[in-house]
Amino acid sequence: YGRPYNDDTEYHSFNYCNDREINDRQKTIFSRRIFNKQLLGTPVILSSLSSQPKNCNAISPQEASRTYDIYASTYDDLDGGSIASSLGIDDARNKLLSLARGNVLEVGVGTGLNLQSYRYCSSPPPKDSYSSNANVSNNYMGDCVTSITLVDISEQMLLQAQSKITFLQNKEVIPKHIPIKIIQADATTQLTQLFGENKFDTVVDTFSLCVMGNDGARKCLGQLASVVKERKDRGQILLIENTRAENPALGLYQDVTAHVAADMGGKGCLYNQNIGQIIGETKGLKVVREEKFAGGVFRSFVGEKEL
Repeated sequence: YGRPYNDDTEYHSFNYCNDREINDRQKTIFSRRIFNKQLLGTPVILSSLSSQPKNCNAISPQEASRTYDIYASTYDDLDGGSIASSLGIDDARNKLLSLARGNVLEVGVGTGLNLQSYRYCSSPPPKDSYSSNANVSNNYMGDCVTSITLVDISEQMLLQAQSKITFLQNKEVIPKHIPIKIIQADATTQLTQLFGENKFDTVVDTFSLCVMGNDGARKCLGQLASVVKERKDRGQILLIENTRAENPALGLYQDVTAHVAADMGGKGCLYNQNIGQIIGETKGLKVVREEKFAGGVFRSFVGEKEL
């Protein structure tokens, strides 16, 4: 795996909300999806919500990698499965990612939970698509995925993703002619450095921005806007994220409990972010479609780059 960062790289992507040692945080196996399920099924008593959410502090790249390395082997059980399905997350993934096309970049890929939701091109592009003046994506891609690049900060998560790729290739879910690259990198600072501007037809993130905190999310969205192609070239950004509910009571409950959810198996995820607002503040990025799930605590976004 590529490791473009070094020990001196500034890193702002992973946040946690308490002062205990990282090993204590790593031992929890409480799923944030279980917490989401309980949140939606529990009456909110406003009179009991008197405290304010705690601030979250970024941890180093080494700590982030180490934390998610430990979660990697059980991540699918904790963050996917029947609970995620009951919350509508599987349907949201399938619906949104069916829009992906051409040369795809997915950041925060984790163990590869999204890989079986893409629509891959059933045959390789014709040989003349590779001529020096041809754009494979524009000439061939149609509405299917021609290639995919997967980025994450955790080596062990990427190893799990690699195993999943092999399994899905053997099951013929991912055609073996689809080029796949796996890169270990920081999505908040290094995407433009690694890939350059206007390189990808589709850029994808699902449930990673909440782990980056607001500042990290802004930086990541700026990187995504940089590497995706412009609207005139059919570039698009596809996101599914934890978001603050519009319902005042539920939103307040999220605000008060965000630090608890992040601590109790949320892996640092702050699930009360106003992602729509953050996207709107990202230069050159425009939301063209937004859809709510599970009472608005999850949302999908389709964005485009406008200069």
